[in-house]
Amino acid sequence: MTVPRLFLGLLLAALTLVAAPAADAGAKRPVVVELFTSQGCSSCPPADAILSHLADRKDVLAMTLPVTYWDMLGWKDTLASDGNTRRQKAYAAAMGRGGVYTPQMIVDGITDVVGSREQAVDAAISSRGGDGATVPIDLRISHSELQIKVGANADGVPNPSATIWLFHILGHAQVAIGNGENSGHTLGYRNVVRDVKAVGMWKGQPVSLDLPRAEMASAPYDAIAVVVQQNGYGRILGAAEISRASYAIAW
Repeated sequence: MTVPRLFLGLLLAALTLVAAPAADAGAKRPVVVELFTSQGCSSCPPADAILSHLADRKDVLAMTLPVTYWDMLGWKDTLASDGNTRRQKAYAAAMGRGGVYTPQMIVDGITDVVGSREQAVDAAISSRGGDGATVPIDLRISHSELQIKVGANADGVPNPSATIWLFHILGHAQVAIGNGENSGHTLGYRNVVRDVKAVGMWKGQPVSLDLPRAEMASAPYDAIAVVVQQNGYGRILGAAEISRASYAIAW
């Protein structure tokens, strides 16, 4: 009996694949861009489109973080989370801002830009491209766990105290809006953050974390990003992402 080629391919993958590396630890890190947006905000779709284009860039880690505070105005955002809202408010406090707004892009943890102003967004990203801080991050995932390895302070970052953030990301989403300011429109989103949590601290020395996959986000996701961020909500020191397309392990 002839064994189908597809079966042979899957069998070979199962026998040989234990874990897959996510990133070259020696590579320059991407600039991290976080868009705080809402399905109930009529000025947000242009910013969502800009984020979508940024998501295709190799030098940028672009993430959409839908927030909840527009929910009271006629439409409950189907992708928003309290965690995303708390993160935006923490940025506002760290930056000394009087409040939060949408669409807001936070670039590399230190610059906030109106997300629909494409030239300002591009300028903010370009200004961060020269940041020499690249704390290496290596991500490996198996059937049972995610392994995070954060390297040493090779770039001599002063006062190296940073939070290690774990993001669970849904690559694409489309939502038909039934009420509110965007009623009747179908909106598309890229790299939607479904869950974000602090999983450790980095103080300049190598850190290794093994996180059971069974304890990860319950919401659907198809990529994972890890960000090392100074003082919790400050300058980004390291960033890496691993996507479903990077390996053959079932999610």
